[in-house]
Amino acid sequence: MYFLSKELYFPPHEEADDEGILAIGGDLSVERLKLAYRKGIFPWYNSDEPIVWHSPDPRFVLFPDKLKVSKDLLKTIQSEVYQFTFKKSFEQVIHHCKTILRKGQRGTWIHDEIEEAFIKLAHEGIAISAEAWRNDDLVGGLYGVRVGRVFCGESMFSLEKNASKFAFVKLVEKLIADGVTLIDCQIYTPYLESFGAEYIPREIFLQYLNEE
Repeated sequence: MYFLSKELYFPPHEEADDEGILAIGGDLSVERLKLAYRKGIFPWYNSDEPIVWHSPDPRFVLFPDKLKVSKDLLKTIQSEVYQFTFKKSFEQVIHHCKTILRKGQRGTWIHDEIEEAFIKLAHEGIAISAEAWRNDDLVGGLYGVRVGRVFCGESMFSLEKNASKFAFVKLVEKLIADGVTLIDCQIYTPYLESFGAEYIPREIFLQYLNEE
């Protein structure tokens, strides 16, 4: 296990263990987070733990042109019950992701340190959000990090049925138009699998990450 110092450095991906853990320690400075995401590395840890950096193999991803939309969700989109915005309310979105109660979970990995760090990334234009509104009420959304032609999804929330799914589908449409070729889901969830996400080797993921 590699323990990071103040130096802006990450070990080679091949040094990650079977659970995808690559390194421990360091900080969540804008500079380190920029370097991490450019290298396909992301932080994920509990508030009572040191910072844990991950580089899983295989990687769970979604090819935007393979997006699956259920009939129920399509009806929601066509009903125009929700309105979509992009990068309008990042701080609200990440705070909702942090505080919303999730079935089967006692807490969230988005603690104060993570929230503050990603708000700084948003101010740099690197972290972005997508929002679903019902009139003037924010009812769903998600956020992540844009790296070249890859969007790295971090977390989403929903206060009404299909609201986060609506925001996700509308975001995928926008990302396709903006030239994004891959959406990084990081680790497996049945929720993202329902959209068409799949595993690919880390080596292939890194090739997409390095596309110009």
